[in-house]
Amino acid sequence: MTEWQQLTIYIGESDHWHHQPLYMALVELARKQGLAGATATRAIAGFGKHSTIHTTKILELSSDLPILVTIIDREEAIATFLPQVQEMVTDGLVTLYPVEIVHHVPNLER
Repeated sequence: MTEWQQLTIYIGESDHWHHQPLYMALVELARKQGLAGATATRAIAGFGKHSTIHTTKILELSSDLPILVTIIDREEAIATFLPQVQEMVTDGLVTLYPVEIVHHVPNLER
């Protein structure tokens, strides 16, 4: 049985890679490498290593909201992708968990 993993990358909205938002660079790289899927989620509030709270409150719009990039794929595909993530993420947190896939219907038309 193939093992699946969830790679979650915690970065800031203002983080960039080669003049592009880092979250988009990661999503595009995952697509280019044929990973099963990637999702970038913008958080409504959070804080990191400096304990500064970033929030979407109307009166204090933050320019650096937390972004989570989540990628789920087979262990081998994640292992191939991870070194590039480690190069690209210079300020953030990267986590990796085993996941149990209970339903997956890939688009075979691609």
